[in-house]
Amino acid sequence: MVMSVDSDVLKALADPLRIRILTLLAEEALCTTHLVEETGARQTNLSNHLRILRDAGLVDTEPCGRFTYYSLRPDALEAVAAEFAGLAATAREAGANHRKRSC
Repeated sequence: MVMSVDSDVLKALADPLRIRILTLLAEEALCTTHLVEETGARQTNLSNHLRILRDAGLVDTEPCGRFTYYSLRPDALEAVAAEFAGLAATAREAGANHRKRSC
């Protein structure tokens, strides 16, 4: 099985602050102001991280007056989880069958 998760998604998930943002967005939709309060990060830094998450397809945006609210896209995370679950199943099967490539 070849992993088909987009490299942008993997890069987006590789940063601790972005994981924290996703964790917060799993609870509720938030604007940048809320995320600054919750994370202590600078607004410009958060905006950059949110752009990366949005470009990777992990969050959606919704304009609300002069603010933009961000929300988690559960389907995107489920797709990533399914890819990793498939890899784990393949590895488990290979290990159970003691499959090795000869030298």
